[in-house]
Amino acid sequence: MFYPVYLDLRGKRVVVIGGGEVAQRKAASLLDTGASVIVISPEVTPYLGALGDQKRIELRKRQYVRGDCTGAVLVFSATDDPEVSRNVYREAIALGIFINTADQAALCSFIMPAVVQRGDIGIAISTSGTSPALASRLREKISKIVGPEYERFAELLSRARSEIRRRVRDEQDRKQLHYRILNSDIMALLKANDLAGAERRLRELVEDSVYGQRTP
Repeated sequence: MFYPVYLDLRGKRVVVIGGGEVAQRKAASLLDTGASVIVISPEVTPYLGALGDQKRIELRKRQYVRGDCTGAVLVFSATDDPEVSRNVYREAIALGIFINTADQAALCSFIMPAVVQRGDIGIAISTSGTSPALASRLREKISKIVGPEYERFAELLSRARSEIRRRVRDEQDRKQLHYRILNSDIMALLKANDLAGAERRLRELVEDSVYGQRTP
C-alpha cells in the first residue's frame, strides 16, 4: 500500500537518468513545480535538448556515474540499461532518496499516479502499480467530469478568499458561505463561459453573508 502525498519541490534537486521519451515525460511533468531538474544521458530527445538550451533544465550529456544522485530529493530512472537501473536504484536507496524506475516496480520506492490537472486542482489516480492502464482509463473518465470550469471556479475562489476572511469573521459563517457558493449556480455560469456573471453572483453571495451578519 502506497501513501498518497503532494510534494513541494520548489528549489529542490530532482535527477532524471535517461534521455528518451519516458525521461522526457518525467522531466516535463516537473517543469512547473519549481524544482531544479537535472537530466543525465549521453543522448536526449530534441525536446529535452531544447529545454536544456532554454536553461529550463540542467542537461548533462554523459553516462550515469555513481554520485549523480547526491543531493537529490527525488530520482527518476528512465534508462533501458538494466545494469544502470540497478546501480541508480542502489545509490538512491543507500542515500535515502526516493526513486522511481520506469516499468520496474521492484526498483521503485515511489510510484507515479495518473493525474487530472485543472489549474490548482490536481486529482491523482493510482492502482498501487497493479494496472497503469486502468489508472489511465480512470483519468480519461474523470477528466470528462471535471472540466475546465472547475479550474475557473478555483481561480475565482482564490481571488475572493482574502476578502471573505476579512469581511466574514466568524469561522462557521465562512464555512456556510463557502458551501452556499459551491451549491450556487456559479458553476453553471462558468460552464457557459459567463465569467462576469459568475463574479457578480459570487459578490452577491458574499454581500448577502456580510449583510446577514449585521442583521439584529
